[in-house]
Amino acid sequence: MSENGAGFTAKLASFVAHTYDENIPQWVYEHAKVAFMDWLAVTFAGKDDPLVKILIDYTEMMGGKKQATIIGYNMKKDMSSAALINGSASHVLDYDDTLVSFFGHPSVTIFPSLLALSEWQGKSGKDFLTAYIIGLQVGSTIGACASLDHYMGGWHATSTLGHLASAAACSRLLGLSEKQATYALGIGGTQSSGLKRVFGTMCKPFHAGRASQSGLLAALLAEKGFTSAEDILEGPQGFFEALKGKVNEDILTMLGVGWDVQNLQQKYHASCHATHSPLEAALAIIKGENIELDAIKSITIHASTLSLQAAGKNEPASGLEGKFSISYCVANALLRGVTGMQAFTDEKVNDPAVRTIMKKINVINDPKIMALESIVEVEVNNGKSFNAFSDILQQTPSLEVKKERVASKFLDLCEPVLGKKKSLALKKKIEAMDTLQDMKDMAKILL
Repeated sequence: MSENGAGFTAKLASFVAHTYDENIPQWVYEHAKVAFMDWLAVTFAGKDDPLVKILIDYTEMMGGKKQATIIGYNMKKDMSSAALINGSASHVLDYDDTLVSFFGHPSVTIFPSLLALSEWQGKSGKDFLTAYIIGLQVGSTIGACASLDHYMGGWHATSTLGHLASAAACSRLLGLSEKQATYALGIGGTQSSGLKRVFGTMCKPFHAGRASQSGLLAALLAEKGFTSAEDILEGPQGFFEALKGKVNEDILTMLGVGWDVQNLQQKYHASCHATHSPLEAALAIIKGENIELDAIKSITIHASTLSLQAAGKNEPASGLEGKFSISYCVANALLRGVTGMQAFTDEKVNDPAVRTIMKKINVINDPKIMALESIVEVEVNNGKSFNAFSDILQQTPSLEVKKERVASKFLDLCEPVLGKKKSLALKKKIEAMDTLQDMKDMAKILL
């Protein structure tokens, strides 16, 4: 064993294999249901993106058995393809949840593979949610050990950690032994990749689908006896040594004690999470001081290196690039007050009115800021200036507030696709899914 945390991978595998439903509090399941509702909403909303159609065409060419539902398409594909397509669709709008310890978007890498697998095998809603909770916890534990160094090194943690989280979740759903789960983590870990260089292109959402697909593959292979390294994370030339990070024993002791599902941040702006704090701070000033847009002389946004790496596109040319532009997201929010999907079209991003405001915005790298928080200063024409601070990641709402806000987001995104009656029926089914006997019944309403 490596001196860098002997047995770390095995301990995670033990957690996957030996954590029982009765050891998970009911409130944890309630958070997981909220997460699933949010994931389905953004998947339905993203289903018509050109990326999704390309992936469907690709899988049509490849063939395969009809095992699992493609959300919103009234079709089924093999499990692997379903995980890839639904995972990519759910991340294409960048409207899905994030988790600080995951340094990215966990649900888009876990739910797609679990949905495909649970539909195929007729698993219960409780089993589905349990596997999600455990997979998420494994992913967040690895992420906390990988640390910010991993993300800042150029790795898209949604993809790299997602491979492992999906593998852990699928291992649990399949009921793999501790040894098999260890191999599944090894198979998932050796596939882990995904570079931030592709942000603003189709490859970013593709990362989510690919991570989910690869994790499913890892668990299915491990079930059949496929082997891998037993120390993929801590071993020499393993995940942490190659991709940055090291075992933190204090974090490891929290397995089964704390549940990171409660720390998920659902999005209410359809853009990169690094744009949210600047956007919220700017809105707070403009609304709080009743400042007219014409009265603004300049806006200075203090952001971290992390935020600028993720969302530092100063001259976005498309709706997709606009999602990764702090200056556009702030200007759009001030001009239109609409920050959902409809704000991120090529036409909206290139609108002369929003470009005029963007010219007044200066985004600077502030070394005192480390995460996604932001300080915004607004100077008006009469010489007065105002400032505000926002840290969106430290403003996690309570479970009841989350339920209310996600339900509203769910209906807003699903009704245009499903209609009001079907959307309400699906919402009700999700709210009671821990009593659902067969996930095939859930899949039927997703066609």
